[in-house]
Amino acid sequence: MQLFFRAFLAIYLGHLLTDFVFQSHHLLEQKRRGKIASYELHGLIHYLSTTAVLGFVLHGSLLSLRTHLVVAVLSLVHLLIDFGKIKLAPDYAVCDGARAYITDQIFHFLTVVFAAWLLTPAVPFGELGALVQNARSIPNRFLAVPVIYAAVIFGGGYLIRSLVSSLAANVRSHSPERAGEQLQNAGLYIGWLERFLVVTALLVQSPATVGLILTAKSIARYPEFKTERFAEYFLIGTLLSISMALLAGAVLSKLLFGHVRVSG
Repeated sequence: MQLFFRAFLAIYLGHLLTDFVFQSHHLLEQKRRGKIASYELHGLIHYLSTTAVLGFVLHGSLLSLRTHLVVAVLSLVHLLIDFGKIKLAPDYAVCDGARAYITDQIFHFLTVVFAAWLLTPAVPFGELGALVQNARSIPNRFLAVPVIYAAVIFGGGYLIRSLVSSLAANVRSHSPERAGEQLQNAGLYIGWLERFLVVTALLVQSPATVGLILTAKSIARYPEFKTERFAEYFLIGTLLSISMALLAGAVLSKLLFGHVRVSG
């Protein structure tokens, strides 16, 4: 079970790095246009990222042919999932927006679980449900820290962006002086920093920092609150971001310390 947990975290971290850290907007646009080279580059990044993390976490995995075969097949499946989502988006509403993002990530998550199981065949598939209960007893649980940080900061940013995209479009339509992408990109980058600070604040037992972050962000955006549509966009996006970060901080605190530690 310990080996499976470590393999799962390593492979999932490789996935998060590939999809949210190393995938530029330009590369994503090239994939949407059907450029084969962009898919090849994305697959190569996935393969190298995943094998590198596995090699660091699992001793001897870089010299194992089984590891390279499993990761290579996983990279191919990863590309097929991305390709399918992009191709189906124009024809099916479920393949566009937040629903598409969530569905896409669920499929990726399941493939990561299966790949980790293939690398640790000694673990009966029926026992995988005990993973949550046994997570804290695993010596390498600190690998969960970069996984949760990457998932919440970067993956969470794109999820929130997809959830509030209609509100952002509404704001842009009533504020022609705004640069369309600039509005969303600014919120995306601010959200990354915001969630990082909130999760870290909970880990170091400084919940008051969360209040300071909200105050500073509100003061900076105060002049724009005169526009009702922007106020709705700002509040919904911020509450989603803070809620996600608070949940991640609580999960990390429980995993690392055995309980959620909150003090003033």
